[in-house]
Amino acid sequence: MSANRPAAVVVLAAGEGTRMKSKTPKVLHEIAGRSLVGHVVSAARELEPEQLVVVVGHASEQVEEHLAAHYAGTRTAFQAEQNGTGHAVRMGLEELGQTWGSPQAEGSGGGTVVVVCGDTPLLSGETLTALTATHTADGNAVTVLTAEVPDSTGYGRIVRDAATGAVTAIVEHKDATEAERAIREINSGVFAFDGQLLADALAKVRTDNSQGEEYLTDVLGILREAGHRVGASVTADHREILGINNRVQLAEARRLLNERLLERAMTAGVTVVDPASVVVDVMVTFERDAVIHPGTQLLGATHVAEDAEVGPNTRLRDTVVGRGARVDNTVADGAVIGEAASVGPFAYLRPGTKLGAKAKAGTYVEMKNATIGEGTKVPHLSYVGDATIGEYTNIGAASVFVNYDGEAKHHTTIGSHCKTGSDNMFVAPVTVGDGAYTAAGSVITKDVPPGSLAVARGQQRNIEGWVARKRPGSAAAQAAAEAVRQFNDGS
Repeated sequence: MSANRPAAVVVLAAGEGTRMKSKTPKVLHEIAGRSLVGHVVSAARELEPEQLVVVVGHASEQVEEHLAAHYAGTRTAFQAEQNGTGHAVRMGLEELGQTWGSPQAEGSGGGTVVVVCGDTPLLSGETLTALTATHTADGNAVTVLTAEVPDSTGYGRIVRDAATGAVTAIVEHKDATEAERAIREINSGVFAFDGQLLADALAKVRTDNSQGEEYLTDVLGILREAGHRVGASVTADHREILGINNRVQLAEARRLLNERLLERAMTAGVTVVDPASVVVDVMVTFERDAVIHPGTQLLGATHVAEDAEVGPNTRLRDTVVGRGARVDNTVADGAVIGEAASVGPFAYLRPGTKLGAKAKAGTYVEMKNATIGEGTKVPHLSYVGDATIGEYTNIGAASVFVNYDGEAKHHTTIGSHCKTGSDNMFVAPVTVGDGAYTAAGSVITKDVPPGSLAVARGQQRNIEGWVARKRPGSAAAQAAAEAVRQFNDGS
């Protein structure tokens, strides 16, 4: 267990986020497959805190349901009225039930408390680990996570003691002198506190300010006046501390996170042909020598194995792509694509589709809840739903697995080494045995024994002269008459 493991992490996620102009609570907006608060909780969990609590307020039921569904075991504290960040932290500590008094007392609040904002999705576990390490090593009462930015306009400036490096003040832009406005180190709103001192100082925070709220930053002044040291930990990448207040910032954070994820993949041996046109989620995994072509979206828990190629213009969600498979201009959701399999172009693999090794789902093929055996091919213009197909079978063009009778879905089974004709309808439930053939244009409603040829179509009948009688004077009638004349002249 790390010596820097915090006693608690408090995530502040109670705000309404009115500038998002959305019915969705701000912290539930998603980038890269996770909610904003989900990114923060995931980063906080990398610290392995003894306790973690998310302070909720606006739309608290929605946020609590989301956390319960995706981040099991996360506790929440309710802030009925948004009375400031200091008040929110106090609500979080009260939910944890700590005394935050004597370190010897059972359930005491001794140890480090980390406070993070629920709308900072780029914040990494590594940065939080560095924050707690600095806090412990320097023996600070509070350590501020800071960043040096190219343009500090609008941010609170970090003022340090020139001799010790300790933080002596956080000065808001509007209150800063000309010299202070030249400072590029800014406050992130993320802190590591001595839990006992934090609890004591929160009890002394006043509300005699323009907003009538309890500000967490006031705790720093209270602790400094009491003779305690306030330090800082500087992030390696200032973009990590970016908060989200509107859709423009949401899009920018999505872009930055996407760049981070793709850079990590490329560093690990993945070829991304055009990173600017590829989108990935945080849960996507790769093996080396995978190739991702332009216009590709890899979402959810998708995995791309070694030597596989995906794209261009492909969207995969929760899909496994096997070693050496090729997926081109395809949409897939919850599918498994086997080793050296081929998919697309213009294929749609719906949930429950499992393609075996060297199998093929070709052009304009849709599959759903279907298991396709090794080497089996469904080359083009077909729908395969609720079906099992064996090995090395070929499904003819324009085939439809008729799986729905208007009330229930039914299953079709086709064996191995079968050859089915074009324009076949397989009316489920039905079974075609191993090695069987079906004729083109057949509607298969009965089981086909192994090795049989099934022919299920009416006899062709030609009614001569029908067009001349029923469509006299039409272009078709004239063309037919000319063809007859030419035939008679030639004879």
